[in-house]
Amino acid sequence: MPEHTAASRLRLSGLCFFLQVLNILLFAVFVRYSPESSPGQCPPQLNCSQRNQDSGFQQPRFQDVHIQVLLSFGLLVAFLSRYGPGSAVISILIIAFAIQWAVLIQGFFYFFLNGKIYVGAQSMVSADFCTTAVLISTGAVLGRANPVQMLLLALLEVTLCTLNEYILLSLMGVSDSGRSLTVHTFGAYFGLMVSRVLYQPHKDKRKREKRQDMGHQTDVFAVIGTIYLWIFWPSFTSATTVHDNANNWAVLNTYFSLVASTVATFILSPVLYEESTPRMVQIQDATLAGMAVMGMAGEMLVTPFGALIAGFLVGLISPLGFRFFTPVLHSRLKIQDTCGVHNIHGLPGILGALLGTLLTLMATADTYGDRLELVFPLVAQGSRTVTDQVLIQLGALPLTLLLATLGGWLTGSVLKTKVLRCSPDAQYEENTVFSEVAEEGCDPRASEKELGISTVV
Repeated sequence: MPEHTAASRLRLSGLCFFLQVLNILLFAVFVRYSPESSPGQCPPQLNCSQRNQDSGFQQPRFQDVHIQVLLSFGLLVAFLSRYGPGSAVISILIIAFAIQWAVLIQGFFYFFLNGKIYVGAQSMVSADFCTTAVLISTGAVLGRANPVQMLLLALLEVTLCTLNEYILLSLMGVSDSGRSLTVHTFGAYFGLMVSRVLYQPHKDKRKREKRQDMGHQTDVFAVIGTIYLWIFWPSFTSATTVHDNANNWAVLNTYFSLVASTVATFILSPVLYEESTPRMVQIQDATLAGMAVMGMAGEMLVTPFGALIAGFLVGLISPLGFRFFTPVLHSRLKIQDTCGVHNIHGLPGILGALLGTLLTLMATADTYGDRLELVFPLVAQGSRTVTDQVLIQLGALPLTLLLATLGGWLTGSVLKTKVLRCSPDAQYEENTVFSEVAEEGCDPRASEKELGISTVV
């Protein structure tokens, strides 16, 4: 047992040391500060469509996005009473590593020139978006993967997420400023596939709780997380707009969707559960779902009443998913979705992509005016018809699902290797970060406690 304890500690320590040294060396060789990021000075060899955003980039916008990632995503797992302390620690570790790795990987795709990666303020925002997808995925495998596996998941997912984003946004010209597809949908189904691959029948026979963890501490964390979501998410959805006057629609549509989805939870919760009012964690879920559905459509011509309708519908679908879809995922598909990412990111992301595709039919100069150049530049320039743009927007959804599931299967296969799946020792069981994915013959006490079906991320 002492040897196993030391090995468990040193495995994570050694991997962190190796990855951090690797990042330092790669930064030393490739990364440089970008020149003044004005449109006239952007070298034509670089992807100026993203780099030129630095010219109008404001520090408060970056702060809002980063706070959203760190607090609203990274610390929301603290409301899970069983996983809270340890999972919050590992979330911060994942954020710290994934941002560095995303700057490098995205740099090779977008900011690479003459053998160097030129980074600016927008590089950090893009890295935060990619990190968000990783945090969503970890919500699906929480309690089934140890910290070493979580860190390797971040390593692989950042690479695959960037590839998906590059194909959709740069090669195909998909409009997805709020990242319904590249963050919410990709992160959710990537994590679900990893959870499926990591499934172990002999570890999943115990009874699972059907409701969220109870307790005062749970509600306190959920209240704090929901408040941060309400404050900072509109900045998150509008952070990639090129001009300040172009983000008004995204902010307004996000708020309208948010309020409608919250009210919908109060309508449906008493019907589904024996409670007169929803629990705070259900409000938190509704907030996340209402915002995710506006990812692609936020900057489009949704109209205020359209945003209310979209938020209201997703506010009904999300709790229905927890009540009916989640048990099916576990019993039929053998997917343990610990934080319910399928209901608060996956389904709303798909609905947001379909809504954005439908709204693309209205992409004409008469309806959008000067804004058409910002949302659909290829259509405004005449190099692509509205029909072509609609088909491309629609085709981006199955492509994202394909890349997410294939990437999740590949990542899960790597994480399931024998050397990575030994269960934790008693010290780590107290933090409850490690748990189910265990090699037979390791400490069996890792499976004594029940998993809770709760939502977050």
